[in-house]
Parts: sequence; structure tokens; C-alpha cells
Amino acid sequence: MSDEVFRVETRGIDPIPDGERHGSAKDLFWLWFGSNLTFTYVINGALAVAFGLTFWQATAVVVISGLAFFAISAAGLSGVRTGTATLVISRAAFGVRGNLPAGVLNWVVGIGYTVVNTVVGTLALEVFFAELGLPDGTFGRAVALFITLALTFAVAMWGHATVQFAERWMAYALAAGFAGLLAFVLPGTDTSAPATAAPGLSGWSLAFVIMLAAPFSYLPMPADYTRYLPRTTSLRSLTWYGALGGFLSSVALGIAGVAAATRTDMSDAVAGAESLLPGWFQPLFLALVLGGSVTNSIITLYSSSLNLQVLGIPWSRTKAIAVSAAVTALGSLGALFLTDFTSGLLSFLSLLIIVFAPWGGVFLADMLLRRCRYDDRALHAAGPEGAYWYRSGYHPAGVAALLAGIAFAALTCDSELWTGPLVAPLGGADLTLLGSVVSGLTYWALVRRVTAYAPAA
Repeated sequence: MSDEVFRVETRGIDPIPDGERHGSAKDLFWLWFGSNLTFTYVINGALAVAFGLTFWQATAVVVISGLAFFAISAAGLSGVRTGTATLVISRAAFGVRGNLPAGVLNWVVGIGYTVVNTVVGTLALEVFFAELGLPDGTFGRAVALFITLALTFAVAMWGHATVQFAERWMAYALAAGFAGLLAFVLPGTDTSAPATAAPGLSGWSLAFVIMLAAPFSYLPMPADYTRYLPRTTSLRSLTWYGALGGFLSSVALGIAGVAAATRTDMSDAVAGAESLLPGWFQPLFLALVLGGSVTNSIITLYSSSLNLQVLGIPWSRTKAIAVSAAVTALGSLGALFLTDFTSGLLSFLSLLIIVFAPWGGVFLADMLLRRCRYDDRALHAAGPEGAYWYRSGYHPAGVAALLAGIAFAALTCDSELWTGPLVAPLGGADLTLLGSVVSGLTYWALVRRVTAYAPAA
């Protein structure tokens, strides 16, 4: 068995043989539950109120957005069927070469979010040190960064089985801690407060974009964590266990953010939430921020190593993850000690939803059309002999549908770095995420028009 807890995983994107398949759909609950117990959702919930929504309106956005995890979890069936990573499977939709740009961007996004989480965790740990009376300043921050990176890298380096094991046990501790946070934040929530401003279509759309961005960012990952499951794993159990995990944690923390925003100024979310807590709980709160950052960083760092292999770089998974960890460390050092580019990096990463929403639409449409049946060998064929080589390595329908979705998303995006020309005529609405619907429908129309879709056996 090459996938055991505290044993370095030797498999990468190569197909997992049936003899090495193990686990059950229940494992996915803890993976998605633990990795989404992150303070980011508290921040996002508070932002929904800042956009002008009332408590109940913002809560509705949080709950509806959480349902997106059903699509994310269902996409993991492709990993069960093929035994390989998501960005290998997407070659069927875009072609071997047409799939490469998404691989590059996803690696950038994965590393970017790992850097952001590392910085947040480091700063929380630095404050924790200060409250304990330990040395702070440059030395304290350096020690905090080392500990945060070590926790993330150690688990991700061990591999798939250890990632699932760690996410489960960290989820136990984080769930108990965040339950305490909810107990202090929810009482006193002003559910009757009127909106600070009429939200309009702009406020609603921005709230949905903020809350849905996190689930959408996982679309290139689900098969990475289902590829070891037995082929007999059912779609229903896989979907429900994974979806419930992501839904419960994201909705609970999102509502905590909404509630906190009705009680205090959440422009600085960490300080705002901390002001609602008793003094004795504040150190534990900082530990929760750190733990949530680490659980999320673990899965993004692990997937980044598979992404480098998808790009055709002839490295083992362990070497690829060492490189990703080194880049993460450099980015974190720059953000913490040289210049604070964290907000700019977050804006850039958020802008990439223009690409990943349409990419997800094509990937999911292709998966549905094929009924999740793929030619496993062709997915790993790098030349014209493979069924997914199409025209010089590009699938015209997939690339055209992706570009159509990107064009729609770019025209209707309202972000700090880019505002599309259709935003003003739409009353300030940000319809970026509908790029996934445009690309998915375009792909379906193009494929069905050219030929009857014949799923691989």
C-alpha cells in the first residue's frame, strides 16, 4: 500500500490501481469540513452585510452559496472513475495542450492562496506569542512563520492519507473552538437592523461573488482527494458526504461573520471578532485563526504538487511539493518582511474567477455529457495517439466555450483591478460567476451539434 498515514505517498498523477484503492465516501466529509473551518468565511459573511444586506438577506446568501459544495463534491466522481487528478481529467474537455493554461493558473492560484493563509496564520500566531509575553518583533514573526509553514508542509509532504487523517483530527479541535466562537458571537445579533444602504442588484451580486468564490476555487481539486476511493463508491454517498462537510463549516462560519457585523465594526475582521469575545477566549480565538489557515493551506499545497506534474514537469510528487513549498515560503517572507502585498494578491486571485468560473462550467458540462466515463489511458497520452489530442492537442469545442465564458465574465466583472463595460448598464451588478453557465451551455451546444457524444467505456 503506497498511501498510508505518516508514510510518504509515492503516487502522483499516475492512475491508482484497483489493488491500492481504499477508504470510503465518509472520509470526504472530514476533508471538506476541516479544510473549510477557516476564518475566511467569517470575513466573507461580514462583507455581505457591508454590501448593504440585512442579517436575514446575508444569511440567505451564505446558505445558498454553501449549496455549491454539492457540485464540487459530485465532481469528485471523476477521480473515482479514473484514479487520477482533476487537472488530468480536464484534458478530455480541453485537449492535452489546451488544458495547460488552466494548469498554470491553478498552480498560481493554489500557491497564492497558500501564501495568503500562511500570512494570516503567522500574524495570528505572532499576536498569540505577544499575549503570552514571548518575544515579538522580527524574531517572533520569523518563528511564527516557521511554525506555520512547518505544520502545512509536513502534512502535505506525507501525502494523501496523512492529509485526510490530519484534516479529520484538526476538524475535531477546530469545530469545538469555532462552536465556542458562535456561542459568544450569535447572542445579541441584531436581526431586525435595516440595511445600511439599499443593496440593489450590485450588493446582492457582490455578496454572492464573495461567498461563491471559495467553493468555485475548489473545482480543480475534488478528484485529487477521491482518486484512491474504490470504483464501487456511489455518486450519491460521495456527493452527500463531501457536500455536507463543506456546507456545514462554510455556512456556520459565514453566519458568524454576518452576526458579528450587526454588532461591531468588522472592517478589521480579526480585531472586530476579538472584541466580542471574553479575554480568556481570545488566545484560543487566535489559535483557531491559525488552525483554519493551516487546514486550508494543506489541501491547496498538496494539490499544487499534482498540478506541476500535470504541466509535464518530470518531477516526483515529493519534489514538486518541495518546490511549491519553497515558493510559498518566499512569497510569505516577502509579504511579512518586505512589503505588504497581501491585499493586492487577494485582489489578483479574486480576479482569476474570470477564468476559473468558465473553466468549471466546461469541466462539469463535459463530465455530465460523458456520464463520468473516460478513456483512462488517453488521459495520460501526451501525443496524437491519444483520444484527447483532438486537433494538435486542442479541443475546439472546449477552448471556444472557455473563451465565450471568459468574455462574458470579463464584461460583467466588478473588482478592484477590473470593471467590465457592462457593469454600469446592469446597475452595478457583478455577474462574473454566470460565466460558468455561459461556458457550460456553449460547450454542450457545440459538442452536441458536431456529433453525438459517445462516452468512453
